[in-house]
Amino acid sequence: MDGSHGTHVASIAAGNLGVCRNAALAGVLIGLGPEDGDRRKSFYDSTRLAHAVDYLLDLGRVMGLPVAINVSLGTNGHAHDGSAPVSRWIDSAMATPGRAVCVAAGNAGQERPEAANDFGFIMGRIHTSGRIPARDLVTDIEWMVAGNGMMDISENEMEIWYGPQDRFAVSILPPDGRWIGPVGPRQFVENRQLRDGSFLSVYNELYHPANGANHISIFLSPLLNSQGIVGVKAGKWTVRLHGQEVRDGKFDAWIERDDPVRVGVADNREAWRFPSYLSERSNVDDSSVGSLACGQRIISVANLDEARGRIHISSSQGPTRDRRSKPDVAAPGTGVVAARGFSADPEKRWLAMTGTSMASPFVTGVVGLMLAKERQLTAAQVEGIIRRTARPLPGADFRWANDAGFGQIDPEACIREAGLLFAREDRT
Repeated sequence: MDGSHGTHVASIAAGNLGVCRNAALAGVLIGLGPEDGDRRKSFYDSTRLAHAVDYLLDLGRVMGLPVAINVSLGTNGHAHDGSAPVSRWIDSAMATPGRAVCVAAGNAGQERPEAANDFGFIMGRIHTSGRIPARDLVTDIEWMVAGNGMMDISENEMEIWYGPQDRFAVSILPPDGRWIGPVGPRQFVENRQLRDGSFLSVYNELYHPANGANHISIFLSPLLNSQGIVGVKAGKWTVRLHGQEVRDGKFDAWIERDDPVRVGVADNREAWRFPSYLSERSNVDDSSVGSLACGQRIISVANLDEARGRIHISSSQGPTRDRRSKPDVAAPGTGVVAARGFSADPEKRWLAMTGTSMASPFVTGVVGLMLAKERQLTAAQVEGIIRRTARPLPGADFRWANDAGFGQIDPEACIREAGLLFAREDRT
């Protein structure tokens, strides 16, 4: 693919003109295998990302080098509280000195158009939250399916997380349809075929094994077979939460996003796999940081638009579902020029790209220089130094901000502080 994402990212972190230019580069290509086929599991339930991190840590041990790992990927699956299996494994691995992991915060920050024909908000409206105040009351979530205007041939998923002390039921209203449900705790609807031929699945589960929270998964699925294609109906799908027992009532929900892809023609119209999104009324413009970027001991990185002196509109915001301060820091991620991968034209060696995927390897490169200065740093110490030395954006102070973290990374200050960490002054 001309303009490979992985090549661009690696170039920023440790290319010939990158941040940590004398580093040894290693990369791992990962994908989900058949063992990850359960639709109720997400990318963060897979062991493959853990195996990739493990491989890089083992490689560093064999080579006798500290390891700074960049992860420029993510989805919205799981609870956004650091409890996902991969997050917990990375956290435990980071107790050993000489290791750190940086993760892109995500590109789900935009909540409304900035100009005509600006549809970036579709990728940004992925989170909602609220509180059911009492038993027998309800709240509605408006979930918009777009596709080609009539149908979407991709599966759409919403996850709702709430406290173990509460009990919610859920009902679904398709566009121009009839209410389905309520589906109560420990109940499920699996592949129920709707009148148009598409499918609905709902799983209402208690005490998730990762964090003990309650969890509702909703899937809108197309019919794809040799007789034809019936996509998920475009329009507003209403998700109604019913308070059966309410002690706290707080909930958060995220939509698992698709990247827009044209996949051919169906019923004489272009067919699309297209991201669903929340209505402006239902969208809550915080806590959109990707699940992996919510880990306890990872460094979560936001996208700084240096030219404008602000966080890029697409950069995801914190905090985590359990109200921790992620992202940690912002780094240049807008219009970043780096190596163009797989280019057929030798004159086209460079490419400008934008996203937290570009910001995260910048911080990874800085971390590499910090570990070169002092390889006994732990991930917690690296994170502390980065937070301490970050510079506030124009007009801001040193307090954590949900889009910028603790501010813009200061590479020189990070390296200097790393070198002084174990220095002691005898004042006796």
